[in-house]
Amino acid sequence: MASIRSTIKKGLTSTPQFLLIPNLIPIQRSFCHKPLNPSTLLARLIHEPSSRIKSALDSEDISALKGSGSSWEFIVASLRSSSPQKAQLVLEWRLEKMLEESVRDPDSLSELIYLCGKVQNVPLAMTVFTSMEAHGVKPTSSIFNSLIHTCLSSGNVLTAQSLFEIMENSEGYKPNSETFDAFISAFSNMGNADTMQAWFSAKVAAGFYADLKTYELLISGFVKARKYESADNLYEEMMVSGLRPNITILENLLEGLCKWRSFGHAKEFLNSVLDGGWRISGQMAQSLVGLCVEAGTVEDMEELLVTLTNANQASEILSAVHCGIIRMYAMSDRLDDVEHSVGRMLKHGLSFNSPDDVDKVICSYFRGAAYDRLDLLLEQIKGCVLRRSTYDLLIAGYRRAGLSEKLDVVMKHMKSAGLL
Repeated sequence: MASIRSTIKKGLTSTPQFLLIPNLIPIQRSFCHKPLNPSTLLARLIHEPSSRIKSALDSEDISALKGSGSSWEFIVASLRSSSPQKAQLVLEWRLEKMLEESVRDPDSLSELIYLCGKVQNVPLAMTVFTSMEAHGVKPTSSIFNSLIHTCLSSGNVLTAQSLFEIMENSEGYKPNSETFDAFISAFSNMGNADTMQAWFSAKVAAGFYADLKTYELLISGFVKARKYESADNLYEEMMVSGLRPNITILENLLEGLCKWRSFGHAKEFLNSVLDGGWRISGQMAQSLVGLCVEAGTVEDMEELLVTLTNANQASEILSAVHCGIIRMYAMSDRLDDVEHSVGRMLKHGLSFNSPDDVDKVICSYFRGAAYDRLDLLLEQIKGCVLRRSTYDLLIAGYRRAGLSEKLDVVMKHMKSAGLL
C-alpha cells in the first residue's frame, strides 16, 4: 500500500481541520420529523450561512437519505453551482459521520469519493481514501474508479494515470470496463480524439468490449474534435454490432453531420432514425433547421417539414421547422411566402418559439416599406407575447417612416403590456 500512499500524498498538503476534532458531541434530534425530502434539505442549506451548514445537517433526520447516492448527488451538484464552499462542507460532514459510525462499506466510501469529483476536490477524496485505509477497509476497483473520476474531473490527469498504474500492478483491484470508460469520458469531453481512441484501444486489448456507453463517449468525442467522418463510421460500426443507439448518440451524430454540412448524410440519417420509430428531440430539430439555413435551401426545409409532419413528430419540433421556413423567407424578403407560412403555422395551432424570428419578419416588412401588410401580420400574431426589443424595433421603423399614428398604436400596446 506504500505506492498508494505515495500517490495520495501528492494530492494532500495537510490533514483537513475538520478531521482534527478529537470528540464530536452528538446533537439531540427530534423523532417527530417527517421523512426528509432532498429538495427540502437543499432549500434549507441554500438559506443557511456556511458557518451553520454542519449544524443544520446535524439537526435533520437524514436517515432517509442514507444509502441514497442520487439524493446526495442532487444536493451536492445543486449547491456547487451556487456555493462550492457549502457543497464541500456537506461532504466533510458526511465523512465525519462515516468515521463516527465506523462505516466500512466500500460502496458508501466509493460514492463519497465520487461526490468529491462533483466539487472537483481531490484532497478531500484522498482524505476519504486514507481514512478508509486507517479503518481497515480494503480498496476495491470501484473505489479506485471513483478516485480516478475525481482526479480527471479536476484536470489532474497525471494522478489519475498513476492510480491506473497502481490498479494494473495490484491483485485485488484490477482495472475494469468502468476504469477505461473514465479515461475515455475525460478525453471525450476535452475533444482529444487521439488520446480518447488510445484508451479505447487499451480497453479492447484488456479484453473489454465497447458497450452503448462507450460508443456514446466516442461519438461525442469525435464530434467535439470535428472528426465527423470518424463519428459517422463509428455509428455504422455500432449498428452492425446490433446495439440500438440512445437519444444522446442520435443527437451527437446528427450535430456532427450538420456541422460537417453534409446535407445528404444528414437527410439519410434522419430517415433511418424515423424508420426506427424514434422521436426527434428539440436539439435534433435545431441542428436540422440550422443546417438548412446555412447550407440548404428553403425547399429543403419545406421537405423536412413534410417528412416530420408525416412522421407525427411533436408540435414543438414542427414549430421549430415552421419558424425556420418563415425565417428563410423573411431573410429573402419573400413577403407572400412569409404570410402563407405564418398562416399555415397558425392554422396548425403552432406559434413562434423565438422572438428573434418575429424580429426578422418585422425587418423584412420594413425593408419592403409594407406597413399596412405588417399591421395585418401583427394582428395575426397578437397572441404572441412580444418582448421589449421587438416593440423598440417597431418604434424605430415607424419613426423612420414618419408614421406617427402607427407609432402611437405601438406605444399604447406597450403601455397595456406594462412596458411603459
